Parts: sequence; structure tokens; C-alpha cells
Amino acid sequence: MNKLLNYSIAFSLLLTTVACEKGLSDLNVNKTSPTSLDPALLLNQAIINTSFPVKSLVFDVGIVQQMVTPNGGVLAGANYNQDSRDVTTQPMWTAYYQSVIKNTYDAMTRAKDNTARSNMYHMARIYQAYVFMVLTDQYGDIPYTEGGAGYVTQKLFPKYDKQQDIYPKLIQELTEAGAALNAAGVIEGGDVLYAGDVAKWKKFANSLLLRAGMRLSKIDPGKAQTIVQAAVAGGVITTNADNAYIRHDANFTQPIGGTLNGPEAANFYLAKPFVDQLKNTSDPRLQAIAIRYVGAASGAGQTVAVGSTDPAKQIGMPIGKDNGTIGAAATADGLTSFYDYSQVDRRRMVKITSPVFLVTAAQTNLLLAEARFRGWITTGTAAQYFADGIRAHMDQMALYDPGSAVAGTARDTYIAANPLNTGTELQQINTQYWIASFLNGPEAFANFRRSGYPALAPNPYGQPTNPDVPNGTFIRRLTYPTSELSVNTDNVNTAISNMGPDKLSTRVWWDKQ
Repeated sequence: MNKLLNYSIAFSLLLTTVACEKGLSDLNVNKTSPTSLDPALLLNQAIINTSFPVKSLVFDVGIVQQMVTPNGGVLAGANYNQDSRDVTTQPMWTAYYQSVIKNTYDAMTRAKDNTARSNMYHMARIYQAYVFMVLTDQYGDIPYTEGGAGYVTQKLFPKYDKQQDIYPKLIQELTEAGAALNAAGVIEGGDVLYAGDVAKWKKFANSLLLRAGMRLSKIDPGKAQTIVQAAVAGGVITTNADNAYIRHDANFTQPIGGTLNGPEAANFYLAKPFVDQLKNTSDPRLQAIAIRYVGAASGAGQTVAVGSTDPAKQIGMPIGKDNGTIGAAATADGLTSFYDYSQVDRRRMVKITSPVFLVTAAQTNLLLAEARFRGWITTGTAAQYFADGIRAHMDQMALYDPGSAVAGTARDTYIAANPLNTGTELQQINTQYWIASFLNGPEAFANFRRSGYPALAPNPYGQPTNPDVPNGTFIRRLTYPTSELSVNTDNVNTAISNMGPDKLSTRVWWDKQ
């Protein structure tokens, strides 16, 4: 009897234990966490995180001499011809791989085998190709084939692909994905770039294809022509209604706008070559872009009351100065201090809610002007594309702020006074591309290297003994972040052995001397 009682007690305890374990098992299930993410959310996250980081100010915008700072420390970069990889080059690499490529790769993985999400899959392919183009143009050889695959395939130490191998793959992605988009399929209306508009996504893909083709103009003109012709045949962005740009608001703020309206408000200035180009040609965009706090002796003196947008009063900061030499330069220019130089207007052009333009009608029309001048396409005229590019950028200015709008009469007067002239076509077209790419540092830097225009004098700072940038030359690429050198060492070293020294002066593959 006692034995039976003991069995009964043991059996009861067993049932109780099983029941408890079952309850614990239920408790370990997170009923509020989704088992899968909508790829649209992942693509949107990627798009929002693509806004150019402050690093673009420190290097890209400084290299092409649109803005400059005389200050060092964390702001040292193009202004000092200095390799500052730890504090400035890493943010774009880290942000793009972790917050952009990771999301586009994941979105593609989730949408690829779902026939109902075919358009989403191809949109993610196009956007990922855009971001990889930015990265490879900045650094040269990068993780491409295995880039972004860490979460999905556990590729934690991705190999680097040569840029000459990456570009054909980007061109293939843009060609195939653009062609595969289907207006009769499911429209992905939730995307923050084009709200699922298939026609606009196709133009975005073809405009990127045009950009990729033009990148090859020095390294392989024949291939460049073929790619350009295919892009134009597919249809590219030629009106501002189709521009690819990122919208910002109080929640999703513009990184550069946040910086220039915050701790670095008094540290960045419009560079003399940029101001002089606009001022000497009576370009109405100078009034739309610039402000000078006349008589400012400090950052605190840069008040609305003394701010002037009068083009005649704008004075750009000279290149090649530091804290010890900028004061004398300001005095020579008749200014109270260096705080008296012209700045981009942070209350109009670079608000925290200002848009970030990725690919525009202005840029595309100007590339078409060059392609037509080279004889690579036969439609239209180079002169008309040139004028259309200028017109599109001037009209685009109003999207930053109503106070930055260029009046139609001023626009038309400038275009009439600045036609495309025989013998200076490439210089004129690419100087206008430089202006039209203002605040898009990566693109301005890439096209400057490709075309050689505008005809800027190299930053003399630290030359002729500068170890990073040889005398009389420009920065040609950005260096790899320290994290890659220390963690992904073997793959980085392989890339360096293929491409050349990990220096600012090393040219990327398409940047043929």
C-alpha cells in the first residue's frame, strides 16, 4: 500500500513538473516580437540611413573646395590633407555597411522568393547597387560579394572585391533589376523614396547606370559609351519631379544640418573657389546658398541681425589655412575675423529638415550633355542638355527652403549669359556638375576625379612634405577604417596588395591618370 502511495506521489510530482515546464516554455515565447520583418521596412530603414554623414563635410566637400574649416582635431581631413581615418572616414563605412547594406541585403533575402514582392526585391537591388557605388568610389576595393551577408550567411570577415570586378556587377544589377520592375505587379506604395512608383524607380536605375557608364570614361571609353546608350534608351531622370532624394523631419533629421546647426555651426565656411565661381558669373544660386555674418568677431556674433545674403558681400574662405594663419588671411580680406567669411545658410539650405539629394535631373542632364558632346548619344544637343541641367538645379533650390528659391527671370538671364561654348565644353559641363552636386559630397568628389573639373588648385597645406598627399596633388580616395585593419586584417591586406597603398593619394581603378 505504501509502495502504491509512493508511486502515486511520484506520478503526481512528475505531472506537476511537466506542467511547470510547459508553462515556462510558454513564457519563453515573445508573443509581441514579429517572426519576420516586412522588407519594405528594411528598405526604408536603408534609405533613411543613407543621408551623408558629417564625414562628407570633412573630406568630400573639402576636397572639391566647396566648404572648408580652418580647425583641426576631429575636423582635420581635407583641410589639412590629413589622413584621419579613426574619427572621420570610419562613419561612412560603418554606417553604410551596418545600417544600409545590411538592411538592403536582408530586404532582398526576404523578398527574393516571394513572387508577390517581386518589385520590392528589384527596388532593393537597385538601391543596394547605388550604395555600393558610393562605397567603392570612396574607398576602391571593398567587400561586395560578401558585403552585408554577415547576418544571413554568417560571413563575419568578408573578402574584398576588386573595383574592376565590382563595376560590371553593379551595371548588371542596375540593368536587370530596372528591366524586371513591373507596373502590373504589386505596387510597394510604402517606400519612402518613390512610394512604389515603378516608372520612377526605373528612371532611378537607368540614371545610376548612366552615372556608372560615365565613371568609365577614362578607363574604358568604348564600354562607357555602350552603357550610356543603354541607360538613355531605358529612360533617365530629366525633370525634378523624378529626383531621388531623402526627406527629413524633426524625427529623422539631416546629419549635416544637425551638425551645422549645432556644435560646428561656426566652424565650416564656403570655400573661396566655390564662392568666386558663383560670384564672378553673377550666378543667382550664390544668394540662395550663402550668408555672411558681417563683422562677426566670434561664433556668438553670427546673429540673424548681421546676416547678409547679398551676393556682392560674399567672401569665401581661402584653402590651405589653419588656426594660426587664417586670422591674417581674414585681415587681408578686410574682415573682422575668420567668423566673418561666408557660410552655407544653415537656416535655409542646411536645416535639420533639409532634403538630401542622391540623383537629380540637374546631374543627369549634365551627364547627357557630356555624352552628347562625346558623340556617345545622338538625341538632343549638348547645349540644350547643358542649359536644362542648370535650369533643373536652380529650380531644385526651392525644395531646401522657399527663401532659397531662384527666381525664373534670374535663372533665364544666367542661362542666356552662360551658353555652352566651343572648345570649353568639358570644363563648363563638369563645373556646372560640381555646382549641381553641392552638398552631395561623394558625387562631387567622384565626378571631380573622373573629369578633372573644375580646374582647382591643389590644397597647399602641408606640402611639399605632406606624407599623405604628395606635393601638388589632390586626395584621390579615402582610407580603410582602423576597425577593418585590426579585425579583417587578411582580407584588407589582400585588397591593399591588389589596389595599391592604403593612402589618400592612391587612385581607384577607374581614376586613370
